[in-house]
Amino acid sequence: MELLFLGTGAGMPAKMRNVTSIALKLLEERRSVWLFDCGEATQHQILHTTIKPRKIEKIFITHLHGDHVYGLPGLLGSRSFQGGEEELTIYGPKGIKAFIETSLKVTATHLTYPLAVYEIEEGTVFEDDQFIVTAKPVIHGVEAFGYRVQEKDLPGALKADKLKEMNIPPGPVYQDIKKGETVTLDDGRVINGKDFLEPPKKGRIVAFSGDTRVSVHVTELARDADLLIHEATFAKEDAKLAHDYYHSTTEQAAQTAREAGAKKLILTHISARYQGESLERLQNEARAVFENSTIASDFMEIIVERP
Repeated sequence: MELLFLGTGAGMPAKMRNVTSIALKLLEERRSVWLFDCGEATQHQILHTTIKPRKIEKIFITHLHGDHVYGLPGLLGSRSFQGGEEELTIYGPKGIKAFIETSLKVTATHLTYPLAVYEIEEGTVFEDDQFIVTAKPVIHGVEAFGYRVQEKDLPGALKADKLKEMNIPPGPVYQDIKKGETVTLDDGRVINGKDFLEPPKKGRIVAFSGDTRVSVHVTELARDADLLIHEATFAKEDAKLAHDYYHSTTEQAAQTAREAGAKKLILTHISARYQGESLERLQNEARAVFENSTIASDFMEIIVERP
């Protein structure tokens, strides 16, 4: 599980920061990529990476401000030109379906793959045997959501040596034991598969705040997360601006990470007013509250290690 930041700026593109988009690379887990937001020129940013648009399986939109969705029509069209055939699913607030349908219709864009668009509410928006994605409303000028991506725990490794010590040779029965099932052997012995498994491997958790003022819902989404990605549009000294424009400061993001018990905080959605040495100051403001804090930059990659 890896995070690749395709855009880390706020509002409009800048020379050093494009507008918001984050790729969650699940290549080992499911041979696919999920995007969180898709600001203008996201597909241009992808050109500088190893990401293949046809591998993008899901896109989660936090809200419908332009700096988070203007890249969608272009990316959807290009995915067809680049050989995309697998279904793409998009999740977002009410209005996302009309935005996409209108954009594709008026530009006569034909897609070569199935497209599913879901307008979400609070709660579980996706779940399979590997992951569960939860959305909660946050505090912004329009309807907006934060997301929690939780990997389900993996079964513990099979204690093959212990089985061999009991004269249970390798074979199809190992698969049943690995599932934790109660198995009757050919010689009549009955064994509980759970007795031959290492402890489960805890799944990883990544939380995305979206654009928001301080919100208890973000704290809930980030509870015990391995990584919280939180917007930090403004510096501590600009707290009034942050409040007026429905955003957060570095210090507020750090307080949320601390209260949630998150392990690591990445600050993103940085205003273009902060350049050079001022970026180090922003990072230090966050670290004064939550030590394991880092300001994101475009094309920064983070590996989310398994606990």
